[in-house]
Amino acid sequence: MVMTNYMDLLAANQPWNLILFMVIPVVLAEALVATEFYMVYHKDKAGSRWQQWNRRLGIAAGIYFSGVVVYLLTHVVPFLEWRGTADIAAVLFYLLGVVPLLGIALLELGFWGRSLSVSRRTHSHFMLLIGFLVVSHLAMVLGMLDPQVTGWRPAEAAQVQEMTMDGTMEMPAHGMTGSSAAHSGHAGMDHSR
Repeated sequence: MVMTNYMDLLAANQPWNLILFMVIPVVLAEALVATEFYMVYHKDKAGSRWQQWNRRLGIAAGIYFSGVVVYLLTHVVPFLEWRGTADIAAVLFYLLGVVPLLGIALLELGFWGRSLSVSRRTHSHFMLLIGFLVVSHLAMVLGMLDPQVTGWRPAEAAQVQEMTMDGTMEMPAHGMTGSSAAHSGHAGMDHSR
């Protein structure tokens, strides 16, 4: 099975890419969700223990994920060979996760929403968190999809299937291309620097 760039990135440089690009952001976001539930359940007042944890987690998630997105946009995304619409959508949805998480961090740091009432601020916080959960799950689902399902074909397969003028199959003249090298050994996907 051919993988999207999203899955290639997570599979390369094990276990570090998985931890840096998936585990840490998901743990921060899920902990944020948990503290939101506890705040609602206990009807916490301003300055309570759960609200303090929620605030810290919101700031940490926004800042951390912003750093991840800046890194990916400067060191990874410009060098990708896109593998169809599912691949592009998976990476795009992953990167869009920065919008709601950074919004939560800005809300918690007081750079945004100072004039909002407590209920409007809480509503904004909920909506941003829901937005992150939606885009991150879309990224995961599309990232796990075989890009060939949406019509993309590896260059080697396209070349093999082309017929020459005399009716024989044409084979690629060179060995593995960059794309198949990346699939076999995840070449160029070591992002440990």
